Amino acid sequence: MLRQVTLEDIRPIAIGAGILGTGGGGNPYLGGLHLASIIRERGPQTIVDPFDLADDALCCVVGSIGAPTVSIEKLPEGTEMCRALRLLEAHIGRPFDAVAIAEIGGANSMQPLIGGLQAGIPTVDSDSMGRAFPEIQMSSFLFDTDATAAPLAMVDAADNAAVVPAAVSDVWAEKMARNIAISMGARAGLAGTIMSGAQVKAAGVHYTLTLAHHLGARVIEAQRQKSDVPAEVANALEGEVIFQGKITDVDRRVSKGFARGGVRFESFSGADVLEIEFQNEFLIAFINGDVAVTTPDLICIVTEEEGEPVTTEVLRYGTRVAVISAPAPPQLKSEVALEVVGPGAFGYDVAFSPLPGGVIGLRPGD
Repeated sequence: MLRQVTLEDIRPIAIGAGILGTGGGGNPYLGGLHLASIIRERGPQTIVDPFDLADDALCCVVGSIGAPTVSIEKLPEGTEMCRALRLLEAHIGRPFDAVAIAEIGGANSMQPLIGGLQAGIPTVDSDSMGRAFPEIQMSSFLFDTDATAAPLAMVDAADNAAVVPAAVSDVWAEKMARNIAISMGARAGLAGTIMSGAQVKAAGVHYTLTLAHHLGARVIEAQRQKSDVPAEVANALEGEVIFQGKITDVDRRVSKGFARGGVRFESFSGADVLEIEFQNEFLIAFINGDVAVTTPDLICIVTEEEGEPVTTEVLRYGTRVAVISAPAPPQLKSEVALEVVGPGAFGYDVAFSPLPGGVIGLRPGD
């Protein structure tokens, strides 16, 4: 597994996390630029194996909350993650020993690296999704332990700050945090989900930062070899290329603090149509009107030739892409998890039919 993140690691992590993000998590290229500037200033960030954490270690998650499309026009001030972390520490009266990753997808894979590096504490190689999801409660740290989303702390680029000291449920924590994020311009830094080291070990989707790096490195090597990059991505995730074609229509809007909409593709032959609906992340895919893949399994879009991730905020008419389905980690497939992250949680009256296999959450070498 990774033991530190250096400048050379940023590009493979950005590519891999962009693919794992299923369209969401924030723009990985912009996240990589931000992380690079911090590493140049402070040096590499230390990465901790989750099973090296003491059971009584104090941890939290750090990430960005809002609509990914906003990040294209509204750049961060640069210290939001660290300031949110420090604000939460001040609220509880204790320092954190490490930060975990809320979601490995997109730029949110890098926010705990940035915040941890600025605060002088390590980042745990474990997240709570193995992908990205749009809402706070959609976290294995929450539905698989008795940890709670609140208290949480939020800050924005203008130095506005807020603390949610308590919530009656994690869903209510999401509602309050979302409204605060909207008031902050649909983009804010957040620290929350306070956990012990034992809870991280019990509920995390482990080694996903290492997986993102490994996946991105395979993409880079396949690009160098001029091989079939989308096929390489699918093989790396034990997934499948389910469609190749071009984007023919995009319906995208910011609504209630999320990027919502749909995108339509036609195959290069013109014989088949793929439609994907999203709420920050790609949630459900239909091929010729039939359900092909649903959340929590991954729907990943990459460029046809280079295999670079295509996120919701950069969907454009005419882009030639490959669409890949990949199995979700086992933490997302339990009955409890599916109530929170399955198709029904997003209003889809369809049964979840899990894809077989999968590598997300496995220890490197397993």
